[in-house]
Amino acid sequence: MFETTCRKVGDRNEARVIRDITPLIVPSAENLATYGASELDCLIESTNEGWNNSVPLTGTRPQPDYSVGFRREAFTDDQLERLEPFIGNFIAGDQSFFMATYLMHFPFLTCEVKCGAAALDVADRQNAHSGTLAARATVELFRLVKREKEIDRQVLAYSISHDHRIVRIYGHYPVIDGKNTKYHRYPIRTFDFTELDGKEKWTAYQFTKNVYAVWMPTHLTRLCSAINQLPSHLDFNVPLLPETGLSQELECYQISQSDVDSNPAIDEQDSQPGASGGRQTTPDTSLTGSVSVKKAKKSQGRKR
Repeated sequence: MFETTCRKVGDRNEARVIRDITPLIVPSAENLATYGASELDCLIESTNEGWNNSVPLTGTRPQPDYSVGFRREAFTDDQLERLEPFIGNFIAGDQSFFMATYLMHFPFLTCEVKCGAAALDVADRQNAHSGTLAARATVELFRLVKREKEIDRQVLAYSISHDHRIVRIYGHYPVIDGKNTKYHRYPIRTFDFTELDGKEKWTAYQFTKNVYAVWMPTHLTRLCSAINQLPSHLDFNVPLLPETGLSQELECYQISQSDVDSNPAIDEQDSQPGASGGRQTTPDTSLTGSVSVKKAKKSQGRKR
């Protein structure tokens, strides 16, 4: 059945590849939850939805073919209240660092599908864009509570590019130097899942399941620990006390126009850390040319 499916979509368009091949490469988190993986009930997915609620990095918004993040129910009422001043009225379209769509908080997995080897390079660039915004969400949260060094060079998001034969898996991570942050990616695996009679046909599928089952719970715990340190009942209309470091950081978040240097960079090392929940240290890489990101004005994210 696997060989027959691959043969039938070999000369078809992107929509057909997404319909027939993508579920065999990147399993649906919500479907897995429906069929018994209750630990994934905290996840929400989007299909070809624009990330309209994310503070933009460039003039083009990300619109992954498939993406996964956390639904509101993944967080307690108290945690949602602490996030509220930084998210604003997401239903009305307010943008923040912490949301992708109006239903998805802290995205961590994206998938792009294309037809043809050259087109996969386009998919990689789209995933680099989305992966940077996904990693940035965690960085900005940890920066608010002055714990950003904990996530320096740690994998904070994954992306998968594929066509009807080839799969490319990447990890996305920040390199933090004081107030400056550069975002990088490196290849975890690249392979042809049709070769050797389909020997690797379930590799990407199992990798994605490991991201859901092994890496994701640790990441959620990490996010919640930072959210719990945000002040409760915060109102940006009230002047912040300058005596504490956190107050100064929140004030900068509100009004600062300083840039975050965001470089989705390519590292061609062939390493495979897998999807473990452990600490993953990544190499220092760079790519010439950078894109500046302006921090969100709190007129968009002010508590209502």
